[in-house]
Amino acid sequence: MERVAVVGGSVAGCAFAAAAARGGARRVVVLERTRAELTDRGVGLCVHDDRYAELAAAGCLDDGIAWHRLTRRHWLTADGSALGRLLWDQPFPFRSYHWGLLWRGLRARTPALVEYRTGDPVASAASVPGPAGRAEGAGVRLLSGGEERFDLVVGADGYRSVVRAGVCPGARPEYTGYVCWRGSFPAERLAALDALAGPADRAWPAEHAVTVCFTGGQCVLYRIPGTEPGGAEVNWVFYAPPPAAGLRLDDPTSIPPGAAAEELTAHVGRLAERRLPPYWAALIALTPPERTFLQPVYDLDTPRRTSGRLLLAGDAATVVRPHNTSGAAKALQDAVAFETAWRRAASWEDLLARYERERGAAGRALVTLGRRLGRAQVERAPDWTGMDTRGAAAWWEGQLAGTAGFGGHALGAGPEPATGPAAG
Repeated sequence: MERVAVVGGSVAGCAFAAAAARGGARRVVVLERTRAELTDRGVGLCVHDDRYAELAAAGCLDDGIAWHRLTRRHWLTADGSALGRLLWDQPFPFRSYHWGLLWRGLRARTPALVEYRTGDPVASAASVPGPAGRAEGAGVRLLSGGEERFDLVVGADGYRSVVRAGVCPGARPEYTGYVCWRGSFPAERLAALDALAGPADRAWPAEHAVTVCFTGGQCVLYRIPGTEPGGAEVNWVFYAPPPAAGLRLDDPTSIPPGAAAEELTAHVGRLAERRLPPYWAALIALTPPERTFLQPVYDLDTPRRTSGRLLLAGDAATVVRPHNTSGAAKALQDAVAFETAWRRAASWEDLLARYERERGAAGRALVTLGRRLGRAQVERAPDWTGMDTRGAAAWWEGQLAGTAGFGGHALGAGPEPATGPAAG
């Protein structure tokens, strides 16, 4: 009997639970630490059109989940005008999503056999040793004191994963030295800025993403689907050095929406006023404090993704800086690779080896690119005042040379019918 536990019920967790059920598992249990729905986590994210096409063909995404089309990305820098000077008009073939709506859609698509439990966090996970040194299963220990046994445990529990300790003891996300503030608000609020640059759809067309560049950071802005049908929201991400507020950022952490102290939300407002053209600074000021949060930027490149009967997924395995716009696609691609390996494998050992081969190198390549993008765009950014369109395009191509593609690399072969791994 194939019994799979998925630790973490977020985007990666839902995708892996569905993949295990489709692959033929007889029992799939999702162990999510929180009791409430996860729709309040995160704000906006993007999936490259090519990655979406692959994920849709694999049955992992579909058009029934609300999305917003993006086609262009305008790179801007302050020059005294309301909107700033256009450095480069870059093609940007992406779909943007509201994190909560994406999670809700994936959760609704989880097969009925999946048992989704909430409110009993997992304290640890470990393989169960068998004859001749081979693992014959894996167990989880719950904070409530209970223990359960499975054939396979998937760690889809994010960058603070407890399952990772059973696969790569000592592997932890490393703080990069800068943070990002994030925020969102209903797009109709943009009307308050009409006096600065005219109606929003003219000043900032709905299908355009914007990156405003300044020394030591940048601000990325785009629209996402709203929680009301047919509505839209403004989503922004502001990268900069951290405030001198006594924050402890070396231990993986974040300050969620509504929890940031007034001092922190005021800090990003002051940064925006100093660094951004007036339109974009005023846009940041439209964000309610309860919709603003602080997210330190981390790197994580684990030496392996599997050990015994444990497997790491999504951010539990690799944390990629957001500049690459690949986080959600990476997690969903992990799930597709897992399902493909399941259908082709002759044993649990074969399944885990296939998954390691497919996703280990991919994760490392994305971490490498994320570091390169972070250095080029934030830590060692060029002199934007002297940049023109040709220089911006060449600068961008230099960042991508010899790396996985922006927005994530191409997915391997998709799922195919097969019998799945043998239990035991």
